[in-house]
Amino acid sequence: MEERRHAREKAFQVLYQLDINQDASLESMYEAVDEDISQYAKSLIQGVVEKRGIIDKQLDEKLENWSLNRIGTVEKTVLRIALFEIIYIEDVPSKVAINEAVEIAKRFNEDKSGKFINGVLSKFMQE
Repeated sequence: MEERRHAREKAFQVLYQLDINQDASLESMYEAVDEDISQYAKSLIQGVVEKRGIIDKQLDEKLENWSLNRIGTVEKTVLRIALFEIIYIEDVPSKVAINEAVEIAKRFNEDKSGKFINGVLSKFMQE
């Protein structure tokens, strides 16, 4: 569990940097994190990068009175990782993905972010 949380946080850091620095390459972001990135973190990063269009479209459909481009980068990045886990990683229960996303949002932003993340992701549980 701790290992996966660490992997999610590393994935968050890399994906966050990629989002705010459009010119950055994935390789340069791996180097910037400056420590070994676990295979799980790499699979999250690669998956979110590859499926970003699909993930963003699904998130946009669930956001009420919001659009993805109005959401802060922290929240957007956390939502993308969690939704990737919910949809594409079978051995991660949706509730675990959501709880982890809330914790990461709180750690890198504030408690309100956690509530927002929980509200958006819980809509994917109702399907």
